[in-house]
Amino acid sequence: MSAQFSTLGAIVGLVIAIILIIRKLQPAYCLILGALIGGLIGGGGLEATVSTMVSGAASMMSSILRILTSGILAGALIKTGSAQKIAETIVEKLGEKRAVAAVAVATMIICAVGVFVDISVITVAPIALAIAERTGLSRYAVLLAMIGGGKAGNILSPNPNTIAISEAFEVDLTAVMMKNALPALGALVVTILLSSLLSKKNDAPVTADELDHNSSRNLPSFLQAAAGPLCVIVMLMLRPIAGITIDPLIALPAGGLICILVCGQAKNLILYTEFGLSKVIGVSILLIGTGTIAGIIKASALQYDVTNVLEAMHMPAFILAPLSGILMAGATASTTAGATVAAQTFASTLLSSGVPALSAAAMIHAGATVIDSLPHGSFFHATGGAVGMNIKDRMKLIPYEACVGLTSTLLSVILYLI
Repeated sequence: MSAQFSTLGAIVGLVIAIILIIRKLQPAYCLILGALIGGLIGGGGLEATVSTMVSGAASMMSSILRILTSGILAGALIKTGSAQKIAETIVEKLGEKRAVAAVAVATMIICAVGVFVDISVITVAPIALAIAERTGLSRYAVLLAMIGGGKAGNILSPNPNTIAISEAFEVDLTAVMMKNALPALGALVVTILLSSLLSKKNDAPVTADELDHNSSRNLPSFLQAAAGPLCVIVMLMLRPIAGITIDPLIALPAGGLICILVCGQAKNLILYTEFGLSKVIGVSILLIGTGTIAGIIKASALQYDVTNVLEAMHMPAFILAPLSGILMAGATASTTAGATVAAQTFASTLLSSGVPALSAAAMIHAGATVIDSLPHGSFFHATGGAVGMNIKDRMKLIPYEACVGLTSTLLSVILYLI
């Protein structure tokens, strides 16, 4: 199929979208406008541009449906106190002597069981700050531990980015999650090492006045808290273990409902599901906008030109997978948007070059965690706000976060090569 749009148009559209996002306009509208302008500059004409944008957005619908239903699990884990209970239990078991590791592992697990990475950090933050105040850990150390743990958990999770990538490559969600298990562990180890190096950096120490002393509430037991996530894991694992396929569209909300029932919160079912929907509606709308510009890029000559450049530089085709994940996530300052654009745009190119779908998906996924937390995205500000850190101090952590994401990316590439 010949390209409908020029490479120049696709790049200009993406650059315009990035500039508008940096200017703090609504990201979904920025992506839609960028797609429209890119299509017109790319020579497709108004009718072809709009048609391609619509088909690009439509291609995201199966992912969006799964993400919308995953909100039930996220809402249940947060509102029942299950996420907090899991985090507290992990920290308690590992102890304050291993505080950095405890915070990182807790955030990783909360994210891995289906809570979005920014919400995972916000959930663990009160616990992390209390530990930091008691043990003298720096604000930098606990925030990096949470962010790094979240990045590790994110590539193991049934979160929107994982769902979108598995859809783009038409591979099993569980397989994508498991493919990056070793890279996730590598990211966790590097997180703990880097956080330990920052543990005595007391430029902005945590004080007792900052702690939320009214945050105590009746939490479920650990078994109650873990019931929903465990059910999701079992249902998703039935395919590789027993050949029984339970789609995430069923498994994720089922786990959320089990969590609500086991925690004795059936009377709050409507309230908790509405809360869960409120947490996923934003990323769902973002994916619609992402789909429009991904459609334009996919229908442009960009993927062919990038492939030609790689060949001219004598670089192997698989490099396109991690590189596209890194660049697109950095451009959009979003793991989900970056991973989706990269996967939608370059999936066919990577597959035609002989890169296995699962390996390509894993490398894009890991790559999307390298520079996804730049200041023009919401994750940067949400995580900084969770620990009361100003923008200048928050910026200092970006190189460390990039090291964590780069670790998982390199390990994902190494696994492909061997």
